[in-house]
Amino acid sequence: MTEDKQKLPKWFDGELYKEGAEVQNRFSGDKCQLNNVELSMYDFVMGATMCMEMGMPCNVDELRKGLRWFRVNNPSAYMVLLD
Repeated sequence: MTEDKQKLPKWFDGELYKEGAEVQNRFSGDKCQLNNVELSMYDFVMGATMCMEMGMPCNVDELRKGLRWFRVNNPSAYMVLLD
């Protein structure tokens, strides 16, 4: 999907990147190309996940919202990267 068809939700307080990139699932090694909007949300989700794994304070509701956003906006990337 392109940026003009996707928007980040109002609750999102991360950075909106100017460019997308290819990302890799840290467990399976599978790769997926993300546009700038998707990459912004992906990094937000991964950052929240890392904080939670390290026992640091994390807004679990926003992590869940980010995962849900991905399932709706790019289900194939969700399956490769986050499922």
